[in-house]
Amino acid sequence: MRFGLFLGTEYPARRSMVARVDSLIEQVRLARDLRFDCALAGQHYLSYPVQILQPTPLLGRLAAEAGDMRLGTGIVLLPLQHPVDMAEQVATLDQITGGRFIFGTGLGYEREEFEAFGLEVSDRVGRFEESLALMKRLWTEDEVHFEGEHFTLHTRPSSWPLQKPYPPVWIAANGHGPVRRAARLGDVWFANPHARFSTLAEQMDIYEAALAEYGTDRPGDVVVSREVFVAESSAEAVRVARPALHERYRVYSVQGQDEQLPPGDRFESEFDALAADRFVLGDPQQCIEEIRRYEELGFNLFIIDYHWLDLDDATALNTLRLFGERVMPAFR
Repeated sequence: MRFGLFLGTEYPARRSMVARVDSLIEQVRLARDLRFDCALAGQHYLSYPVQILQPTPLLGRLAAEAGDMRLGTGIVLLPLQHPVDMAEQVATLDQITGGRFIFGTGLGYEREEFEAFGLEVSDRVGRFEESLALMKRLWTEDEVHFEGEHFTLHTRPSSWPLQKPYPPVWIAANGHGPVRRAARLGDVWFANPHARFSTLAEQMDIYEAALAEYGTDRPGDVVVSREVFVAESSAEAVRVARPALHERYRVYSVQGQDEQLPPGDRFESEFDALAADRFVLGDPQQCIEEIRRYEELGFNLFIIDYHWLDLDDATALNTLRLFGERVMPAFR
């Protein structure tokens, strides 16, 4: 099992983001020294009363601190983007990082974001698949002729990634259908970070069956992300994590994020029920034992999400250090 980190890019609205950027720089330097595999930054728009750092400029800045660690998006909302722009941004970042960029992408689900871009949520799957197909051609061909339902393009690309044929593509998949899509397209399955362990176990079976059905080789990475908080004791971990995570999932429920999961996996519950088989909270040994379950399930890259909106920078840095020094060595 290898490990990555999901960067906390959310911050209360109208407050200066300078301190958060400085904190992220410090965290990436620490993760580099602790030998994490990768660091990811996500994307959302119009999230008031939260503001969010957009991933591509942020990752360009963090590349100077990352050393040999990979950097990537986790995730870009591809149906909201134009594939030409996104293909060239990814190619640029892959060059900046010396061929260590990961393109994590997904459908998105928030109706307000689609409406703001003048798009229909109902078109998101078609736009996603066309965009990804077109981007792969822009990354690999000298001349591209593409005619689809959403995009038509006849051009010669002018920007190519360093990695060949192109950077790893991680497809975020919440429901069973998107898991099969990741297998069909042959890209990395980036498992839902909010699903119960039992849901992921069911989806791993779906993924393996779909790989066999489509005759697709299993990618080198099979990725899962979990909310993680490690402390010297289990009681301390739960005490610190409870208020931030309970509020986070209350907002997710209002936004309808759990509606993207299979039926029965929902967020409206008391904290203990919500946390069970969903979060990794505890002392170092408890976290090791919990992560072993995901390793046995078939995941080989574990992304920790540890820096939430209501968690201060110093506390996040401390749990990152404790995870790197007391949990990761058990897997090496």
